[in-house]
Amino acid sequence: MRVLMAVMVAALLAGCAGSAMNEARSKSPYKVLSSAKAEQVVAQCVQFAWQDEAVFGVDASAYLEPAKVGGYTVYTRSAESFADIRGQASGTTVNYYATQDDWVAKRRLAALATCL
Repeated sequence: MRVLMAVMVAALLAGCAGSAMNEARSKSPYKVLSSAKAEQVVAQCVQFAWQDEAVFGVDASAYLEPAKVGGYTVYTRSAESFADIRGQASGTTVNYYATQDDWVAKRRLAALATCL
């Protein structure tokens, strides 16, 4: 029963995060970055960097999902920050979104930049 409840809560949170991400995507990204690395390498690095408890404390959450349109999306709890990572002919493009322009968003951007 507990497992079922946990799955239901996770699905509910994913739905909320999905709508927040779609709303953010309707606006310009906080920052657009590029890399010569493969999209999967960049995505896994960003997920790992965002899970660093020494930097982000107890809020060191990061989830990696394949995107519906190709590439990957790395996002935090409640999608406060997320990155759409897409492979292009010339490399990989990263669109970084943040709901607030605060020190956490800037730290996540800095951690993301180390993966490029």
